[in-house]
Amino acid sequence: MSFENLGLNEALTKAVAASGYETATEVQLQAIPPGLEGADLMVSASTGSGKTASFILPALQRVLIARGDTTKRREKGVIYGPRVLVLCPTRELAMQVAKAAATYGRFVPGLRVATVVGGVPYPAQIAALRGPLDILISTSGRLLDHLNTGKAVLENVEMLVLDEADRMLDMGFIDDINTIAAQIPAARQTVMYSATFLGHVGRLAQNLLREPRRIDVASHTDTHENIEQRLHWADNVNHKNALLDHILTQKEMEQALVFTSTQRDADWLADRLADMGHHVASLHGGHPQGRRNRVLQGLRNGQLKILIATDVAARGIDVPTISHVINYGLPMKAEDYVHRIGRTGRAGRNGLAVTLGERMDVGMIRRIQQFTTQSIPVQVVEGLEPKSPEPKMFAPRPEGAGGRFGNKPFGKPGFGHGAPSKSFGKKPFASRAEGGFLPRGGEAFAARERAPSDRNAGRFEPRAPHASDAPRSPFDRGVATGRVDHNPASFAPRKPGAPVGKGGFKPQRPRPNGFTR
Repeated sequence: MSFENLGLNEALTKAVAASGYETATEVQLQAIPPGLEGADLMVSASTGSGKTASFILPALQRVLIARGDTTKRREKGVIYGPRVLVLCPTRELAMQVAKAAATYGRFVPGLRVATVVGGVPYPAQIAALRGPLDILISTSGRLLDHLNTGKAVLENVEMLVLDEADRMLDMGFIDDINTIAAQIPAARQTVMYSATFLGHVGRLAQNLLREPRRIDVASHTDTHENIEQRLHWADNVNHKNALLDHILTQKEMEQALVFTSTQRDADWLADRLADMGHHVASLHGGHPQGRRNRVLQGLRNGQLKILIATDVAARGIDVPTISHVINYGLPMKAEDYVHRIGRTGRAGRNGLAVTLGERMDVGMIRRIQQFTTQSIPVQVVEGLEPKSPEPKMFAPRPEGAGGRFGNKPFGKPGFGHGAPSKSFGKKPFASRAEGGFLPRGGEAFAARERAPSDRNAGRFEPRAPHASDAPRSPFDRGVATGRVDHNPASFAPRKPGAPVGKGGFKPQRPRPNGFTR
């Protein structure tokens, strides 16, 4: 469907067409119309599906409507604050949303968009907050700082957007979100985007949203048809580095995003690849915002061929020329794998997602395959074959599977190997005459189950007193060795001042590395 049929203002459809988009994506088709109506939304959409435009376009339409409403006109010199507030988990994602707002609002006269994130000097942000403002895009921590100092005004916010709410809660921002939401009028429109609405994310949505509409256009079980996934087993770190070097030197590699588990690994790997002659840089939360902006700009203009990043820093990276995503270090959570590989194969291109796994990564790889309900194909590079045998992996469990009891949810009819259970609905431990079923053991087992208190009656007799029941020595450690100690003094504690070896304990000999033996 064309954007012109979604009810958007002509200035917005013109900007969308100028950006090269003709038809709306699935999430845009389902989220934009109710967003224009002012409904609260709970939206699940994968990366690269156009979800940013699905909430920015309704937000810009709200700004246009407010400007045409004479009752909402603002006087000069009065601080009103933003009409729309967008909260993001990371600085990179906030920058990406701000760029989308400027792109789609290019034909909105006098549009004022401000970005408030950490790692940036305060004076420029304070000046933006005190001036006329339409849309504010921020991370929760820095916005909370401005709220505590009275620099931010949120009394006139009409629309609140929580982008990647699950990630914000994983990073521990739930208290910040609740504090910020308490400063916004209750009669607002609230839109939440999250990969899942289970657990604490669902509870947060229940507290913040009013009769929300649920939109689920993507799932973690999507096949990612334009992304080829591979798994290479490595014997050790040296073998993993050799595999990485081979992949990065292939002619089809345009730009690569390499994920590490820690900031230290990101810096170390970037230095190693730079010494080999690669155009590479690292990106993680420990870098100042200015450096991060320069790194992302270098990636977009093609000066950087390889970016080494952590999960948090990679949120919001939207570079269509990234052809390879390489999992050098595996993520801490299985759902982060889906976010990682979604950084390639964007804008209709094909991408390659490679995982370099060691034997210690078997557990996480198995969880990833169960989470996505897909197997990651194992491949071998000629000349770099692993010497160790390939670890045994279990097939991913189909969605809705009930563990080891079959492919149906446990506790429902037919959980036994996909066949309807004949015993479902009958009374357990009832006799066959009563229409029940008996477990293994027959009537005798059922009789014991009916009276568990009498199960051991008459089977055991109290034993006679034994010498071992006597009170034990305070030095007794409760371990019977079965031998006679001919020299009890050799096990006695050493008296203060007594020389070592004269009936006392010998001190532990220290090792060269500082640990004792």
